[in-house]
Amino acid sequence: MHIRVECNAGVVRRWHLTLVRRLKSMPGKSVTVALVEGLPDLPAGLEALFQLEAAIHGLAGHGQAERVPAADLLALSDAGEAPADLVLDLCGSKAPATVARWQLTYDGFTGEDGLIAAILSGSTPTARLLDGQNVIAEARLGTEYGGIALASFDEMLARSVTLITASVAGGCQTRLQALRQEEAGSSPAIPSISRLGKAAAKKVARRIVQQIYRLCYNSPHWRVGWRKLNGPDLFDLGAHPKTGWTDLPDDGRRFYADPFPFVHQGKLTLFVEDFIHKLGKGIISAVDFVDGRPAGKPIPVLEHNCHLSYPFIFEEEGQIWMVPETSGNGTIELFRATAYPGGWVKEADLVTGLTCSDATLVRHGNLWWMFATVRDGGGAFSDALHLWSAPDFRGPWTPHAANPVLIDIATARPAGRMVVRDGRLLRPVQDCRRGYGAALAIARVTKLDHEGFAQVVEAMIGPGPEWPGRRLHSLNSAGGFEFIDGSATAPKWKGLFP
Repeated sequence: MHIRVECNAGVVRRWHLTLVRRLKSMPGKSVTVALVEGLPDLPAGLEALFQLEAAIHGLAGHGQAERVPAADLLALSDAGEAPADLVLDLCGSKAPATVARWQLTYDGFTGEDGLIAAILSGSTPTARLLDGQNVIAEARLGTEYGGIALASFDEMLARSVTLITASVAGGCQTRLQALRQEEAGSSPAIPSISRLGKAAAKKVARRIVQQIYRLCYNSPHWRVGWRKLNGPDLFDLGAHPKTGWTDLPDDGRRFYADPFPFVHQGKLTLFVEDFIHKLGKGIISAVDFVDGRPAGKPIPVLEHNCHLSYPFIFEEEGQIWMVPETSGNGTIELFRATAYPGGWVKEADLVTGLTCSDATLVRHGNLWWMFATVRDGGGAFSDALHLWSAPDFRGPWTPHAANPVLIDIATARPAGRMVVRDGRLLRPVQDCRRGYGAALAIARVTKLDHEGFAQVVEAMIGPGPEWPGRRLHSLNSAGGFEFIDGSATAPKWKGLFP
């Protein structure tokens, strides 16, 4: 297959180089580049905003958003004038469609206009590859840096590369489910250069104060909530119970997150991420529940050379196993307990060479399946869902041929154990459209096999009167108790933030 990539001659960025290199690395693919003249540049004030953000937040270069000489892109173009089998229009050149022509849009806008508008307005952009009116693939793009336009732009451009290359390879879910809380109507128009300059000044001034605030207050501060189940759980309720939640107390020098309860020999033990502020990384700690409440404070049970979180724990073959998040090592690792709830020893690397978040295992049919989001090419940690399958939980794990099976900041990232209800496989997922772990959703898996993956969101649950704060992050239950977590409302300096 020969692919022609069309770009705006006036706005060539590093992500274009990355895209062409990845396309050329695919078997049987050759690529030529066409630079389209006469298309508009973005407002000059945007680059000023990017430069100020880079200085304030210590961003090293612009990553995928960095502007590069057009000659660098042309140098990657394959020689020859072979006719194109597929045209990738990244700029809205409006050339006649004589062959298959895929146009990249963001919230209906070609080029980068729609993406920039969504970022500046704080909304979640939808990227689409269109062949005329037909949707080839679409994705809700995410970021781990809400409020920082440059970092958000960089991550979303990186995920655009993922969307395009996965679609060329025949993967990626084609349609997204409409979800509540999405912005109605089309994306806002690009601000004028003068308005953009004023907005940039206000944003930068505010971020300086916020940065000082975060340094002083260890923000965000996460917390775990628990309750005894005396009726339906969140999977059945689809909402918070009216009784609310009891907080797991901390000493203020650490926070607890990612609660995973587990029952062994009739005793309920809660495993959590224990993030110690002075260390700047997490370990795994555990506390027993006795007489319906925690018997003391969580005690460390597993430390590692990298940050640990999301202690996915299960029992198999008479042994207790844990798959904590070890994304700092570029791995998914399997541990076995030798002196439960401690004595954890590493048994195997299940996946290597990838930055994976919140690996979640489930046995479905005759196979084990593993779900995790993967940070691909500098994109967000939470919007690209990958699957692996294996005959045994120890592996070997085979990546799904359609990875990433879903690109969606609202429903991709796991948020706890999967459960089966009335024959339905349900998975809690993180809705990160308004920030990492901002809300929780319950999705029903409708397809899970070697051919593909599909799910339908059945409920969305956010913070509220029964769970005060700004985030609702995960959901797990065991032993007649249910657990969630999210960030507390950190103390404010009076009058600091309008």
